[in-house]
Amino acid sequence: MAADPEPTTRPDDGRHDFDFFFGSWRQANRKRVKPLVRGDDEWVEFESHTEAGPILGGLGNIDTFTAPDFPGRPGFEGFSLRLFEPENGLWRIWWASTVGHGQLDPPVVGHFHDGVGLFECDDVLEGVPVKVRFTWKDIAADSATWEQSFSFDEGATWDTNWVTRHRRDESEEPRTTSRTVGALTRSA
Repeated sequence: MAADPEPTTRPDDGRHDFDFFFGSWRQANRKRVKPLVRGDDEWVEFESHTEAGPILGGLGNIDTFTAPDFPGRPGFEGFSLRLFEPENGLWRIWWASTVGHGQLDPPVVGHFHDGVGLFECDDVLEGVPVKVRFTWKDIAADSATWEQSFSFDEGATWDTNWVTRHRRDESEEPRTTSRTVGALTRSA
């Protein structure tokens, strides 16, 4: 009696959801000046650059973020660490920056669904308890959008305070490998 053949592919468990982000990116940022003031209408705009790549055999990735002309924060740098848990399909994302006094922020936790990534956590910023949400959306081979939002009412409503529109660095070759991002096929 012949054994069943080994499957040639396995369902995507989510570990490749951020593969689209590997490489070099230029960004246009729009950030609220006072993100802890709900509905603040004063925004600053600035350019930034990110380099991203995989770690730990694909169970994680890192990126470095530089924004030398960030208004009020000259020479600003940031760093993201993303780690994937195959057992539950969740990503944890930590952030640290030059204004964070050598500390990692509490991780936002979540996953992609239908091509949109939602990642949330509870935090206290300047003594104010908030829920933090990172949203990844509009993902394509050469562009993506990331947003940060705060909720001051336990997640009933969200107030977007930072929007970053990514465009692949023109000096980098476009990626042409087809893969799945949160159950939505994309070119990466």
